Amino acid sequence: MSKEKTYINIVIIGHINSGKSTTPHHLIYKCGGIDNRTIEKRLLELARLQSLLRRLNESSIQHLLPKS
Repeated sequence: MSKEKTYINIVIIGHINSGKSTTPHHLIYKCGGIDNRTIEKRLLELARLQSLLRRLNESSIQHLLPKS
């Protein structure tokens, strides 16, 4: 016996930078629409990008410091 899904259409209206994209994405996440494997892959990518940004930031600061 298959479970029938009910589909709904939602329109989100709001000012720029008011969370119009974040809200439905969070709702999909909370309802189980994103599997754990995808979340783990995104977290690994986030850690890699954070490391890269940290190294870039450190190297750009080194150029600004006076040479001793």
